[in-house]
Amino acid sequence: MLNNINLADIRSFVLVAQLGNFTKAAEALGVSRSHVSRQITALENKISVKLLTRTTRTLKLTVAGEQLFKQCESALQNIDQALIAAVDDTQQTRGLIRINCVGGYIGEEIVARYISEFMALYPQIKVELDFSSHRVDLINDEFDIAFRMGDIEDLGFVAKKLMDINIVTLASPAYINNYGSPIHPQELALHRCLTGSVKRWSFNRVANPEQHCDINITGQLICKNGHALLQGALAGSGIIRVPKMYCEEEIEKGALIELLPEWHVPLVAFSAIYHSDKYRPKRLREFIDFIKNRFEEHLQ
Repeated sequence: MLNNINLADIRSFVLVAQLGNFTKAAEALGVSRSHVSRQITALENKISVKLLTRTTRTLKLTVAGEQLFKQCESALQNIDQALIAAVDDTQQTRGLIRINCVGGYIGEEIVARYISEFMALYPQIKVELDFSSHRVDLINDEFDIAFRMGDIEDLGFVAKKLMDINIVTLASPAYINNYGSPIHPQELALHRCLTGSVKRWSFNRVANPEQHCDINITGQLICKNGHALLQGALAGSGIIRVPKMYCEEEIEKGALIELLPEWHVPLVAFSAIYHSDKYRPKRLREFIDFIKNRFEEHLQ
């Protein structure tokens, strides 16, 4: 029975399950809806198992269909990666790398510079660099690698920590003169704060790291761009919590002052995440190794 299964039928089934209907799957495959429907029916007949429950309005995987989808989706990804590696893994490092990255100083100053250095080494490399801040799905959004701050939740990918980021809580002298300086993190609820995507600020006491404090922040300004938050703080608009590397010069000059000296923010990991495929095009292997080495040099 298994020798008669058509791989194209399985691909169509996986695509239908991913997209949720026959029409979208047919459009993605460049075939008719009826063709996809016949493929699914043929697959069900060959294995004598109902995979989809279909009505005029809805489509739902059966229990057997859900199990087949999960395993086949993973298997097809491996097949696709193996085929890509076989075709594209040449002696030369070339081709397209699609990258998603956090913005701000880390993305725009550090990662972007390393990408440019890599492209200078390999002129046949093309890069699409995206600074959108949403939590991307490497598969559905078709990125090869993403750079992220914080804990990596999806264990389906490789997460390589590149550095720990020191986060500081800051305000300008003008703000402190007008509104005072908080002594305890809980007092931040009474202050004007400027926030990014993280609304829950965590602190550990310096003298006793096991003493922890979380505070939910309602920001007067909410913006996912670190540069905008920095400008707001410099103007005296409020308190910010940003990576120290964003504003070391402003801190040294006294334009921004570190608050809550008895408390510190836990270090935040900065990581590269990428597919855990056994087969990986040479351009990605070279790029990942290059990035790892450059961050190691950065930390020395």
